[in-house]
Amino acid sequence: MNPLLGRLQPYPFERLRALLAGVTPNPALRPINLSIGEPKHPTPELVKAALAASLDGLSAYPATAGTAPLREAIAAWLVRRHALQAVDPATEVLPVNGSREALFAFAQTVIDPAGGTARVACPNPFYQIYEGAALLAGAQPVYLNDGMRFEELDWRGVQLAYVCSPANPTGRVLQIEDWRRLFALSDRHGFIIASDECYSELYYDELNPPLGALHAAQQLGRAGYGGVVAFSSLSKRSNAPGMRSGFVAGDAALLQRFLLYRTYHGSAMSLPVQQASIAAWRDEEHVRANRLLYAQKYRAVLPLIAPPLRTAMPDGGFYLWINTPIDDATFARELQRQYNVLVLPGSYLARDAHGANPGRNQVRMALVAPLAECVEAVQRLGELARSL
Repeated sequence: MNPLLGRLQPYPFERLRALLAGVTPNPALRPINLSIGEPKHPTPELVKAALAASLDGLSAYPATAGTAPLREAIAAWLVRRHALQAVDPATEVLPVNGSREALFAFAQTVIDPAGGTARVACPNPFYQIYEGAALLAGAQPVYLNDGMRFEELDWRGVQLAYVCSPANPTGRVLQIEDWRRLFALSDRHGFIIASDECYSELYYDELNPPLGALHAAQQLGRAGYGGVVAFSSLSKRSNAPGMRSGFVAGDAALLQRFLLYRTYHGSAMSLPVQQASIAAWRDEEHVRANRLLYAQKYRAVLPLIAPPLRTAMPDGGFYLWINTPIDDATFARELQRQYNVLVLPGSYLARDAHGANPGRNQVRMALVAPLAECVEAVQRLGELARSL
């Protein structure tokens, strides 16, 4: 058995199940589950129609590199969305089965574990796939706590840095000066940057979309996106998590090696999903409509958050990152027991590092349910907080 498996920590939802073992939710209240970041808005009809019309493609083995039309659709979207001068669909784009598996597999491709000194930098709090990818690649994760400057981390031995913008769970977006500092550190220490941008299309200022890694690289004169790759997905953008469709784009030399790994890994996207993905990447109307639905929820729930609870409108994403008056796990357990609302303790999304756990006394609420349920959940949350 691979001994590295023993280094993996329980997933946040495993810990949540253990926390709630033996808890009987209040039967007088209907259950509301806002713990998981799974989109619940309808998948666009144009995506479903393209998928259904392409089912004959199930009779063929797909190529790992994807079809030329899909790579071209993704490259064209990148150019439109991020104002890029050019993206070569043949060498700078690679379709993947959702950003999650690609974020994991990328570490297995680029980490050199020889000598046992490899390290991988992760944001903290964070998406636990980053940590698991580092551990199973034979590297040691190191954590950049929320609020720390990049320069405050010891970057010696770091071979790969994961960043997430907009961030899960805080919703913060990296600005051009953040990228400038990170690129300078990458040049100095020789690490690769993996930018997780799966929430990039969930923003609420239409005139100020989040800055992506490739756009930042172009603005700062990094020709060919050297040392940088961006990951994106249709799961949140197009409400299609079940399609498992996304892409990696950026440094062509890195993608060439990643394609080699994926050829052996057996991770080609089916042809019907590729056709549905082309339809999704070519259309923005459904994406704008999706943002409007989330914006409506934020407008409704934010005024309901009152002391002793605290939160703020995120720059992107669909979460509320709420400060609690007591321990976050205790708060989540009591919220489920007394009010039948499920949220995720923030400390389960973070690690103790640099003398603190930046998720402590926070809970993450995913605004994925219908508007009325989100409002009711926040009202119940407030009732619990005021009773403490």
